[in-house]
Amino acid sequence: MTVVADFEVRVWVPDVWDIVRLKVTAGWTVSRLKAEALAVATGRAADLADYEVKFRGGRVLDEEKTLGELETPDQAPFIVLPSRRRPVR
Repeated sequence: MTVVADFEVRVWVPDVWDIVRLKVTAGWTVSRLKAEALAVATGRAADLADYEVKFRGGRVLDEEKTLGELETPDQAPFIVLPSRRRPVR
């Protein structure tokens, strides 16, 4: 059995113009990262289908991939943003 060390990632959530720091492990999925970041940033559960995750400049298409599979380093930046443009009011 391999012991996986915790590390930290930074997740920018433009909906609230804030950066969330999360302690994660390599076994976390991108979907879990998105859910946790949105919950911490907004203080409520969000409809995950309305958001996408970007890492290293591109959208993560398979959100069931783990952070280990993405070779995520400590302090890596992610962005969780709405999947569709919203009208300006």
